[in-house]
Amino acid sequence: MAPPATIRCCAAALTLMFSILIISPSSSAIYCDEDDCYDLLGVTQNANASEIKKAYYKLSLKHHPDKNPDPESKKLFVKIANAYEILKDEATREQYDYAIAHPEEVFYNTARYYHAYYGHKTDPRFVLVGLLLILSGFQYMNEMTRYNQAVAMVKKTPAYKNRLRALELERSGGVTNKKKSNKQMDKKVEEDLSKELELDIKGAHKPSIWELLGVRFIVLPYTIGKLLLWNGCWFWRYKVKQAPYSWEDAVYLTQRSLRVPLDAWGSIDESTKEDLVQRRLWEKSNLETYFADLRKESKRRR
Repeated sequence: MAPPATIRCCAAALTLMFSILIISPSSSAIYCDEDDCYDLLGVTQNANASEIKKAYYKLSLKHHPDKNPDPESKKLFVKIANAYEILKDEATREQYDYAIAHPEEVFYNTARYYHAYYGHKTDPRFVLVGLLLILSGFQYMNEMTRYNQAVAMVKKTPAYKNRLRALELERSGGVTNKKKSNKQMDKKVEEDLSKELELDIKGAHKPSIWELLGVRFIVLPYTIGKLLLWNGCWFWRYKVKQAPYSWEDAVYLTQRSLRVPLDAWGSIDESTKEDLVQRRLWEKSNLETYFADLRKESKRRR
């Protein structure tokens, strides 16, 4: 293994090569390309704001497209106008002077330049909206892709084909067409029948607009208000008034105590749910007893 000093030297050399090959050799070039902003206006670096302004107006009378139709003069005027925009503002002039004095700080000077020219021109609210739209779009496409893949896998299973066949028999009154010569028509019939089947796919569901990140962010104040109201009503009803739990709230407590996902809880039959609710599993002792019974039952079946 190479000594640490050698590794550091190689890293420094690679960084230097990257800066030379990819980035402009002078960090001040991002302001006025390869020209010097002061030279374009014909002033020194110590010139004051008044001298810079006078120099710009003098050159603009000479090279403005309305005064001089020469194409080269027009290109020069664009450079002069850009140099003036940089030097007339104290903040950008200070950044430019710093870039001239410290050309080795390429990344720092580049970051200051783009922050000065684009940072204040972009409303953070538009940035946030754009970011939410992009994230929501990726979220929707990802969930739709997962759902379509899950549906495609389910349609290949024998259980799905049996359900499809049963539905076809139901619609045809128990009579099937044995002469299936038109495969394209059979495929169309299969697609029509598949639309009538409700597929319950665990781990994948059709993406909903209300579940998108952007929509959730928009309705966040309403969601927080609703949550606070719900918690307030819960505290008043069951903590202060000591009222018995309603069936819906008892079901919620049971599901939360068992840590069962909402989609899995929905697939449990009603009789099992009723039995679980009657056990009052939100009470710690009852929950421990229930899990102990499950372990005993599991050992007995072995």
